[in-house]
Amino acid sequence: MFGERAVTLVKEIHRAPPDQLPALNEDVLRQVFTEMNALYDSNKADIENRIDENDNKMIPSIHMRHAAIERNQRCVLAYVKERINRLHRYRWDFGTVLPEDLQVNLHQQEHVWFNKYNRSLATYMASLGGLDITQNTVPPKSLKVQVRCLQDYGELETESGDIVMLTQNSEHNLPLSQCETLIRQGVLQHIGS
Repeated sequence: MFGERAVTLVKEIHRAPPDQLPALNEDVLRQVFTEMNALYDSNKADIENRIDENDNKMIPSIHMRHAAIERNQRCVLAYVKERINRLHRYRWDFGTVLPEDLQVNLHQQEHVWFNKYNRSLATYMASLGGLDITQNTVPPKSLKVQVRCLQDYGELETESGDIVMLTQNSEHNLPLSQCETLIRQGVLQHIGS
């Protein structure tokens, strides 16, 4: 049946948890593109082989194949758009460097897109006077938060110039602006205000 392979792409990305990005399924994409080309060639041959303008026997077949081409196209675009949406969300959640388990599943072109998006976002933030708009995405309830360090990180210099040693299982009362990125990266865990 036409379009089955394209639908598997949509189902695959839909079933993947939002915090995971499955590897790009290039084999199925190639099969979908091959199917689309075959349908297009069949339509083209039927149109060229029409004997006269009043020969409408093949019109329903042509319309059905054209609808299948458009459906495949929509499925492929939905698959690619969801992958890009996830990369966009990961940039805001994890920062400029993606976790290794996400990076290994990226296609080369997705790496290129992610790097261009990083540069574009950095240029925009620089035009705002260096304001990091990726932090403080939720209004804080207090300026300082209680955090627990989940892994040995080393020294962290605060805006006030104090140096805090972040060792595993140590607890600190730090400014939210200083530790929000580390919380998103999984280095720190927010335990209270």
